[in-house]
Amino acid sequence: MKVAVMGAGAVGCYYGGMLARAGHDVVLIGRPQHVDAIRRNGLHLELQGDDCHVRVEASTGAAAVAGAQLVLFCVKSTDTDSAAAALKPHLAPDALVLSLQNGVDNAERLRAALPQAVAATVVYVAAEMAGPGHVRHHGRGELVIEPSNASETVAAALIEAGVPTEISANVRGALWTKLILNCAYNALSAISQLPYGKLVQVEGATASMRDVVAECVAVAHADGVTLPGDVDAAVKRIAETMPGQFSSTAQDLARGKRSEIDHLNGYVARRGETLGVPTPANRMLHTLVKLLESKTQPAS
Repeated sequence: MKVAVMGAGAVGCYYGGMLARAGHDVVLIGRPQHVDAIRRNGLHLELQGDDCHVRVEASTGAAAVAGAQLVLFCVKSTDTDSAAAALKPHLAPDALVLSLQNGVDNAERLRAALPQAVAATVVYVAAEMAGPGHVRHHGRGELVIEPSNASETVAAALIEAGVPTEISANVRGALWTKLILNCAYNALSAISQLPYGKLVQVEGATASMRDVVAECVAVAHADGVTLPGDVDAAVKRIAETMPGQFSSTAQDLARGKRSEIDHLNGYVARRGETLGVPTPANRMLHTLVKLLESKTQPAS
């Protein structure tokens, strides 16, 4: 397949790199420093037990998506609308757009902006950009994809490339479960600048996480969401399987960047207010991260 990755950060570079390593024609669309490095040296793909440079195309412009059969849409939730508008003139009519993003409403926003098929996707991967054009994989990597006309073909290609992939009719529930995991870990990791394994060892951390999770579950149930599996076990498993991982929110704050907290704990707080479900723990974490952001972001 010809594959375009819109938003070639850690998530986009990892999955784009895996597909390129398996022989697919991949173009990464990202920031100039990463694009320049990838054009010079290829994508540095650092996997557990393997370290290689993968030849891929790279561009800073959305026009590079032209002709792609599959688009991995990996921008921050804060940039969904603007990135969709940039892609729209260049997308092939039969392209499938996979939303590999945090939050639960990005696929809906993309469907409102694009005529092409859009499939929500749940991402479970620990990865970081270790330098320009250099993605480091810390663990996991599975995807859960919403059914579509091309989902089976895409899932088969991903599985062949070494990416565990499942097609699920309850992606909304899976997205909410991922949202709950993010709400439990992301803000606390950002505030403390601790990885998950050390975070859960701090006195009071797991009890606070239970409060956050209970609020999220109450909001999800009030919103008619069916949560798959054991949410509490899934929360515990994150620290066990990704002990060295810092949350994306922690990485954003460390770099002085705006985070996605409005689409994580902030989303739960807003949805809870609409549905009449109290969310004091989520609201407090959202506020604390916004306060930390205000120290590095210019006044609007």
